[in-house]
Amino acid sequence: METTQRRALATEAVHAGRDDLAALGVHAAPLDLSTTYPSYDSRGEARRIDAFAATGARLEGPPVYARVDNPTTARFETALARLEGTQAAVAFASGMAALSACLLARSALGLRHVVAVRPLYGSSDHLLSSGLLGTEVTWTDPAGIADAIRPDTGLVVVETPANPTLAEIDLRAVAHDCGSVPLLADNTFATPVLQRPAESGARIVLHSATKYLGGHGDVLGGAVACDEEFAGALRQVRFATGAVLHPLAGYLLLRGLATLPVRIRAASATAALLAARLAADPRVSAVHYPRIGGAMVSFEVRGDPHAVIAGVRLITPAVSLGSVDTLIQHPASISHRVVPADARAGGGVNEQLLRMSVGLEDEADLWSDLDAALASA
Repeated sequence: METTQRRALATEAVHAGRDDLAALGVHAAPLDLSTTYPSYDSRGEARRIDAFAATGARLEGPPVYARVDNPTTARFETALARLEGTQAAVAFASGMAALSACLLARSALGLRHVVAVRPLYGSSDHLLSSGLLGTEVTWTDPAGIADAIRPDTGLVVVETPANPTLAEIDLRAVAHDCGSVPLLADNTFATPVLQRPAESGARIVLHSATKYLGGHGDVLGGAVACDEEFAGALRQVRFATGAVLHPLAGYLLLRGLATLPVRIRAASATAALLAARLAADPRVSAVHYPRIGGAMVSFEVRGDPHAVIAGVRLITPAVSLGSVDTLIQHPASISHRVVPADARAGGGVNEQLLRMSVGLEDEADLWSDLDAALASA
């Protein structure tokens, strides 16, 4: 039985989704890999399936089929909802699958228009701009959100701190401007350790769980923290599309949450030191680091950014972020390559910009590697 008492974030990270383990007589969360589950009551199963079709609520009793629900994945969902301070969370096969489900859930109501603020993660930008899911997007700055909303607007989409410039948005002000339109805030970079968008009025909180929630570069997943009503719609989309999170991924993500506060705080402390060093370096023309902190640092070099990428040895030149080791990449070449060049530039993603996800290595070792790479540029 999950506790309803409000506990500190560090405590929730360790215990949420696991409160029943002692009663089960186990210490580690069990991993359920079943794809199907036996039942001798077909009439009862029919009633449960009808109930799910009507509301998308989690089934009472044992699971029916893994595409509907899975006990291990459900533990991760419970834990993330507790950390984000929402009624529910729904897990998906990837962050993009999670965003797609949000768009489809609103489109099913005839609300196909989206208002969005750049920059967003490159693939999110591409999905909205391409219209692949039948949506239409209006790009605006935060001050223009209220004027951009139409009767058929289903979502307002923002990311703060934004990928890759780390630009920050006042979520409370934006939520006010959204009126009755749900605000979707991508919280991948900040995580609930640094901010909880639901407390500022965001109805939908998106995560690429592949990043900080997993934290070790070995699991792909996505999640949406939200109220129970929207969670029901998302579960129905997930069932229909099959974009389910594998139970092993759910197990790894639940384990990742246990160390999330410790990892974020340690990596953030190192990132702040590196940001200060970069800001004082004449080889760097600009440094972007969020006011709320975090483990992400973006900076613009005066020399050749591709030479920096080629010059690192301790730091890994790779896409993605949020792992225990430090990663660096050139957004204009990789993560935001699918965004049109003019849109990239308009969102602050210029050719000199590098994005670094700081891990848990020693700060002096990371700076030594950066220093050598900057020298080669």
